Amino acid sequence: MIASQWWLRALGRTLIWARLDLHDSGIAQVFDCDGRTLVYDSEDSARAALLDAEFAALDGLDEDDAAALGLDLASIHPPAAGSDEALRERMIQALPAIH
Repeated sequence: MIASQWWLRALGRTLIWARLDLHDSGIAQVFDCDGRTLVYDSEDSARAALLDAEFAALDGLDEDDAAALGLDLASIHPPAAGSDEALRERMIQALPAIH
């Protein structure tokens, strides 16, 4: 694998995560919040599918983008776990209430 990228979608006070994995062979895989791994023939195809589903690349967000989504960029951290099975349970995160 070449790299992994985190993508997110904000729905109200809920963050939904997706992980885009890029492989040496040119294929791309998206691990979604349902624990599925979706395979695409290219990074461009995978990115287009994520954008169609209204996800945004975490590494492309700046403070203004995050604020427009109602998020504090400094408090957003991708989920982590020792396996994809354990990670699936963390792919949907409730955000704390705004005061």
